[in-house]
Amino acid sequence: MLAHVRSAAVVGIQAAPIDVEVDFAVGLPGCHIVGLPDAGVKEGRLRIRGALDNCGFKLPSRRITVNLAPADLKKDGAAFDVPIAVGMLCAAGVIPPEKLDGSLFVGELALDGSVRPVRGVLPIAAWARHGAVKRLFVPHANAAEAAVVSEGCQVVPMSGIADLVTALNEDAPPGTIDVSAPFEGGETLLPDMADVRGQAVARRALEIAAAGGHNLLFVGPPGSGKTMLARRIPGILPPLGFEEALETTMVYSVSGLLGGRPLLRERPFRAPHHTVSVAGFVGGGPLVRPGEISLAHNGVLFLDELLEFQRPVLEALRQPLEDRVVSVVRARRSIDYPSDFMLVAALNPCPCGHLGSGVRSCTCSLAGIAAYRARLSGPLLDRIDMHVEVPALAYRELAEASGGESSADVRARVVRARERQAFRLGRQGMSNARLATSDLQRVAAVSESGHVLLEKAVETFGLSARAITRVRRVARTIADLDGAENIDSGHLAEALQYRALDRAIS
Repeated sequence: MLAHVRSAAVVGIQAAPIDVEVDFAVGLPGCHIVGLPDAGVKEGRLRIRGALDNCGFKLPSRRITVNLAPADLKKDGAAFDVPIAVGMLCAAGVIPPEKLDGSLFVGELALDGSVRPVRGVLPIAAWARHGAVKRLFVPHANAAEAAVVSEGCQVVPMSGIADLVTALNEDAPPGTIDVSAPFEGGETLLPDMADVRGQAVARRALEIAAAGGHNLLFVGPPGSGKTMLARRIPGILPPLGFEEALETTMVYSVSGLLGGRPLLRERPFRAPHHTVSVAGFVGGGPLVRPGEISLAHNGVLFLDELLEFQRPVLEALRQPLEDRVVSVVRARRSIDYPSDFMLVAALNPCPCGHLGSGVRSCTCSLAGIAAYRARLSGPLLDRIDMHVEVPALAYRELAEASGGESSADVRARVVRARERQAFRLGRQGMSNARLATSDLQRVAAVSESGHVLLEKAVETFGLSARAITRVRRVARTIADLDGAENIDSGHLAEALQYRALDRAIS
């Protein structure tokens, strides 16, 4: 007897429908899985047989063929355990075929018949509501995640294969999940800008970067507060919109990093160690999982001690910073992961770290400093909108009883600036950092005095065309924070101030 069961696989952060066909035929007893399965899928036949035996379901002694269609798509993971088991039970006559109409199954089986959670349920649920699926059967631990986007599709949590069979045969689902207002909830306690002492210029740069979504590089001696400032960026960024949260959660879902949360409510902040590999950074591996730059999607990617990262890792940032997407190409597949993040990095001004600190003397030669900074390539530096000096603080500044403004006050101004940008560009979520060159003349036109200032800056600092574009974008953000309709030479002058590494070493 032949049985058909619907399931799905995840390719990137998109779901792909999979038809599970199970055939019982006369022949040498055994189970064969075809359709380009990986080792994890092939091992499923042992888990499935053990789970069914332990739940009291005895399959006939036949030759069992399981086909996962389409056959040219690589199938990986254990999420096909449940649909294959359901197909076997249907082919054996335990479950009537009509009971499976309009249903889709995903889940991993334990040997005792219980259903374990799997990765990528959210993209599958998002596809299911548009794919004529009436009921989506998912592991109980994944039910809240699936219910976030389940409008028009009933999410049915599964705890075990025995309960599932009873529910299907009696037309009584073991229960549905309802997540009311899944996007609402308590705020996560984030580090506050009020903890920062001094560093007025760095605080201002941080606010500008958050308001326009600009990439930012802090340059300063050890202990000056670069990391402390960077970790306070999530608290001043605008809250995630629902569509942003959904896309970010999908990345975490396919990575298996949701940790039971149905939907991410805070912008991600990723700070990988400088020993991270290219595959861990960009994405890849045997199962092609998202890397750190995709896990930072719609959030912040912080690279502390920037020049300690491997050169190939840093150069891999070029395409994602421009295209907001990273393409992971392997022999059998090419997968695109979203990577629209705000890059924040920190580095020391010289090998010893004390150039210009005012507290300790620098022992580095000019040639040594130049060689040290040359480890950061010009093309990558061009893609960083702002590089800001963070000097060491005197004791009196550190001993101040109170810091500056709170993150809530700064965030209010950032949100207002983002709203101006979205209104001007006619698209929610747009920021000045994404401004196309063709839009600059329309929204960031430069006056004659501004042209003179930029011309002088090009002659003095040798700015590239890309750097000039980024200066104009930053100036547009400064004008938005000031509530100005047009940018003037003052806005351009402040934007040029945040180009510390373009100036000669002194």
